[in-house]
Amino acid sequence: MTKTVLLELGLEEMPAYLVTRSMEQLGQRVADFLKAHRLDFEKIETFSTPRRLAVRVKGLADRQTDLVEDFKGPSKKIALDADGQFTKAAEGFVRGKGLTTDAIRFEEIKGEEYVYVTKEEKGQAAEEILPNLTETLEAMTFPVSMHWANYTFEYIRPVHTLTLLVNDQLLEARFLNLESGRVSRGHRFLGQEVTLASADSYEEDLRQAFVIADPAERTHMIMDQIAALEQEHGVQVEIDSSLLNEVLNLVEYPTAFLGSFDPKYLDLPEEVLVTSMKAHQRYFVVRDQAGKLLPHFVSVRNGNAEHLDNVIKGNEKVLVARLEDGEFFWKEDQKLAVEELLPKLAKVTFHEKIGSLSEHMERTASIAAYLATQVGLTVEEQEELARAAQIYKFDLLTGMVGEFDELQGIMGEKYALLAGEKPAVAQAIREHYLPNSSEGVLPESRVGAILAVADKMDTLLSFFTAGLIPSGSNDPYALRRATQGIVRILAAFGWDLDLQELQDVLYQNEWYQHKAEVLEFFNARIEKMMDATINKDIIRAVLSNTQFKVSSRLLAAKALAEAAKGEGFKEAVENLSRVFNLAEKADQVEVDSKLLESDSEKALAEAVNNLSWSEDMNINMQELFDLAPLIADFFENNMVMAEDLAVRANRLALLALLRQKASRLAHFTLLQTK
Repeated sequence: MTKTVLLELGLEEMPAYLVTRSMEQLGQRVADFLKAHRLDFEKIETFSTPRRLAVRVKGLADRQTDLVEDFKGPSKKIALDADGQFTKAAEGFVRGKGLTTDAIRFEEIKGEEYVYVTKEEKGQAAEEILPNLTETLEAMTFPVSMHWANYTFEYIRPVHTLTLLVNDQLLEARFLNLESGRVSRGHRFLGQEVTLASADSYEEDLRQAFVIADPAERTHMIMDQIAALEQEHGVQVEIDSSLLNEVLNLVEYPTAFLGSFDPKYLDLPEEVLVTSMKAHQRYFVVRDQAGKLLPHFVSVRNGNAEHLDNVIKGNEKVLVARLEDGEFFWKEDQKLAVEELLPKLAKVTFHEKIGSLSEHMERTASIAAYLATQVGLTVEEQEELARAAQIYKFDLLTGMVGEFDELQGIMGEKYALLAGEKPAVAQAIREHYLPNSSEGVLPESRVGAILAVADKMDTLLSFFTAGLIPSGSNDPYALRRATQGIVRILAAFGWDLDLQELQDVLYQNEWYQHKAEVLEFFNARIEKMMDATINKDIIRAVLSNTQFKVSSRLLAAKALAEAAKGEGFKEAVENLSRVFNLAEKADQVEVDSKLLESDSEKALAEAVNNLSWSEDMNINMQELFDLAPLIADFFENNMVMAEDLAVRANRLALLALLRQKASRLAHFTLLQTK
């Protein structure tokens, strides 16, 4: 008969953004634990609230599966001495498996006998293994943690309760100072401590204490309540998925309600209102059926509907205080002049090891000007770019951005327009922050895109120069995100800039350092954009080509991955790999046609000279692969390392020329054909 197991850990309130990922981590760790201990199960269910993490295992086997495993040891001639007695090597081998030499048998493999033993281990009852489930709790990792009381052990938050049930039976277990029990905590204000009757009754037991343990059920409750408010008031509520997930993990028993604010605040820029509601108060934005912002908001209370009027009034009061600040800064900031703010940026530190914001902007402007010529911006666009680069950080000194830092760039655009700047300049000020996440929206204008690339490029190079290089998962200055942004923008706009050449130009400024590390960092971001199904050897080969261009490398990887599925791939790659290896011995790539002797040599030389290079990687690859018969014929009929040194040098030069052209696609020696 199978069993149902429940593991619950009660804690102090966890940060909302960590609740879901911690729940998922625990579920995976429990699944891995059971598999490692040979305990079969049907499914894993996970639960979480701000104050608990729980996993329920359904259909758990009564016992571990029996273990029967064969182990190969040393050869017979090593296992036995001259007298036919087991040697220390044989005794050490079986001792390491927990067996004796009585278990040894010999089996023949390819004409030679080897020691073999079979280890059998009867499965234990599940109840003997399950108390060790608390190992999964101890193994949990968190981006933030703390220690409390006299403990040196750190955890996401202080722990209070531990429960381990098998069906309706309590198992003794321990985690830190906690011994397992049936008591779990109810809602902080509405519920009391609750005794968990069984693993199967978990949700219902907690529901009696005003705790909805299943996050999916809490989500449905919130969505249903919001839908009811929409129906009642004839409005539509803007559901932001990230905000919904955050609100979900702030409450244990949700009750949604509609609040209001004075319509006069609608005169503020919509972004100020939305930021005040969503980012600062965790409120959902309310609009009419046409999408126009209304003087209302929806919030979710951690509790039931009792005394809801007081809750609504309290939330409205808090929001109005925010909106009052926004209204004040909106009026005051309009009294500021852009030109008066710019000199003050020299006193604002970009980073203590790098310098001021003004210095950062000057370097960015220089990079932007160079990029503008490379991608072919018009004269007008270049003028707009130059102006945007001159002023694009000015809004950091405004009161609004000082209070609502989420609005940097957004308010810069609005204030720039009010100051009479060109729309393209104002738009670029906003867009230079994009993308602001790994999958965030990209700039739409060419001017904004170049400013974004230039700003991120100087940020990356400056932090690397200062030795502030990300290591492991540690990236406090979001340099991976900035680099990913550069790569995505270049790919989206089709700007096939050679990043190697770009770095060569930028590093003429002796202030920048760590060029090789920067290029390696870029390679890692390009690889991240490649299709996950592409084989690693193809990725390595493409990332080692001589064209350090984002779009080219992405398209080359895709083309090679597709070609690898067809006929002729093995022959083409092996021939090109041979070319690459021999070409390393060449001193030149200039071929003297007068020294070409055989028809096969002349045919290959003509084909290599005619080898073109287009933007279509599939065409480039096909032209290279079409050379396979000519390359094979060349090697069949010509001695590359001829005794005549001039002929030898000329043949090596031909191969070097072919390698030079093929290297633009991939480093073919890194491809696997087995």
